[in-house]
Amino acid sequence: MSHHVILGKGPIGSTLARQLADAGHEVLVLSRSGAPSANGTPDASAESPIRHAAVDSADASALTRAARGADVLYNCVNPAYHRWPTDWPPIADAVLTAAESTGAVLVTTGNLYGYGAGTQLMREASPLASTETKGVVRTAMWHEAERRHRAGRVRATEVRGSDYLGPGALDQAHAGPRMLEPLLAGRTLHPIGAAGVPHTWTYLADFARALAAAGTTEAAWGQAWHVPSPQPLTFRQMATLFADAAGAPTPRIRPLPLAAVRVLGLGSPMLREVGAMGYQFVEPFVMDSTVSQGVLGLTPTPWDTIVDETLAWWGSRPTDSRSAARR
Repeated sequence: MSHHVILGKGPIGSTLARQLADAGHEVLVLSRSGAPSANGTPDASAESPIRHAAVDSADASALTRAARGADVLYNCVNPAYHRWPTDWPPIADAVLTAAESTGAVLVTTGNLYGYGAGTQLMREASPLASTETKGVVRTAMWHEAERRHRAGRVRATEVRGSDYLGPGALDQAHAGPRMLEPLLAGRTLHPIGAAGVPHTWTYLADFARALAAAGTTEAAWGQAWHVPSPQPLTFRQMATLFADAAGAPTPRIRPLPLAAVRVLGLGSPMLREVGAMGYQFVEPFVMDSTVSQGVLGLTPTPWDTIVDETLAWWGSRPTDSRSAARR
């Protein structure tokens, strides 16, 4: 049994916490409130053995105290989209400081933003060439972690996934409630950009398994890895899989053009940032995870299992879980 500290209790952090606790490890989840999740994610149980504590994620001293004795420290924080340039730098520095002070392996939850528009097929060796603000922020975070790792100051790795789905995926997920609710009700779906381009989708459970494996696999330290993910599907193909499995009508899909997203973004900082990432939904956005599968010893969950487990979770949720997720 080892001691794992997770910073952040969103869908990824909560899923990871449950997996680690189920494997018999000690798990401490740190968040601003210090309260257990109450948003329908898999660790939201009164009987959960997972401990929670309050911490300011940008406070290096407080984070170091909370992480004392940890074997692995996971950064699963996700600031508001429009606040990445201001919120991420102090958080990233605090997490690196805590890992350096405690000796814990640092595993950062990453994404594919750093590769930038036009990459289309993303491998771990693909250059981090993004010129978009959020991609630049994430690239700087990884380069600093990589620099400290090479200097022998920390043991760090990053695990990058694509847009996630599955049990615990909440309103912000492109393939979460915003897809499932209208699909199962027979209403029109409005994905961003397009519905007919290949896209990699990452299963939340696979994301968590990859984070846990990276934290205990020495060969993974010092590099970034991709979450083992199933074959890419267009939004239309994915929605059809879910509709067929649920016995729902054939999906009616009317994409929201990027131009419309950008107009809406004039009054919404969040939508403005979504519009800036719109290339991910109008051009092929495919992640290769072959190398990571070999290093981490994992394989992606197949699509039929993803669909079945997601629909089972969706049907078992408390009726008020969506409103709780928004609080």
